[in-house]
Amino acid sequence: MNSPGSLDKMVPVTILTGFLGAGKTTLLKRILTEYHGKRIAVIENEFGPESIDNDLLVQDQDEEIIELSNGCVCCTVRGDLMRTLNDLRQRREAGELNFERVIIETTGMANPGPVCQTFFMDDDISEYYRLDAVVTIVDAKHGHKTLDEQEEAQKQVGFADRLLVSKKDLVSEAEYEDLRRRLVHINPRAEIEVVHFGEADLAKIIDISGFNLNTILDIDPQFLEEEHPDAAHDHVHDAHCGHDHVHDENCGHDHGHEHGHDHHHHPKPHDDSIGAFVFKSDKPFNPERLEEFLGGVVQVYGPDLLRYKGILYMKGINRRMLFQGVHMMMGAEPGKPWAANEKKSTKMVFIGRKLPQEIFTKGLEQCLSK
Repeated sequence: MNSPGSLDKMVPVTILTGFLGAGKTTLLKRILTEYHGKRIAVIENEFGPESIDNDLLVQDQDEEIIELSNGCVCCTVRGDLMRTLNDLRQRREAGELNFERVIIETTGMANPGPVCQTFFMDDDISEYYRLDAVVTIVDAKHGHKTLDEQEEAQKQVGFADRLLVSKKDLVSEAEYEDLRRRLVHINPRAEIEVVHFGEADLAKIIDISGFNLNTILDIDPQFLEEEHPDAAHDHVHDAHCGHDHVHDENCGHDHGHEHGHDHHHHPKPHDDSIGAFVFKSDKPFNPERLEEFLGGVVQVYGPDLLRYKGILYMKGINRRMLFQGVHMMMGAEPGKPWAANEKKSTKMVFIGRKLPQEIFTKGLEQCLSK
């Protein structure tokens, strides 16, 4: 965990991921040319023999790190991502390079999990760089087909703090709504924005603080309405939640929970292996029982858990506890005190691969104070 005072000095990192052809490079080129006044280091995390976008971003094939005319930096990961990040740090500290933030563009087939975990496994990386958010681009035209055929694409959606939907103009409103419902079921905590040819509001991509403590835990109301028809009015918008950073060596695993989605416009239900569920309660948790249960859950299901996050109401503690995790690593930290007139409650969201919702729900209920 980073101490709050150090966050301002750390270099924020955005992981940009998405389906092949969804528009990552278009967006990246726009950020590099139009995000005036900010010096950005872009890392292309391509796994092929050569980067498909080299001709667009990096002109000199022999150099691993290129400084662009506008002061931004581009480099290709030819070896290990940690080595590349440490190299950038050394050159920045030596005054050779000047950048304020990093954007990592992953290959279209990549699971973002291992990239995220780079920032929690290595002390040199975690003390210098702050993982800000995972931003995933989804192609509206081919979204359903890609999600049906590629579990990696489901992981990209499940890991996201922000989902950008491109090519909406190529589908009907009904088709878009159908895809949007599916995305919400896989990941109800990621805000969804429509983008046209990379014309995204950059403020909604940069400085999201998806991995920071005290970021808002907002679950899409549509998800709550469909999961719990009587719970829509319960949707809390000011719940603060904490996020501990996470790492585990199993992070190339698949993740998720099965969900059949009964869509009005899509002919058959989607049997996505990655999905989400929400746990809510007005009763306080017994802290010892909850810690023991969550410790066991993470040991058994950690490789299949992508992101989990929540605001917890704990017995004997007069402030909310902020909780979050990625894969095997989780943490909780005190949040702001409950207000005198505030209704105390717990809200948690779990996103993962074929997670047994009933086991999680019953186990959490048994941790509630009698």
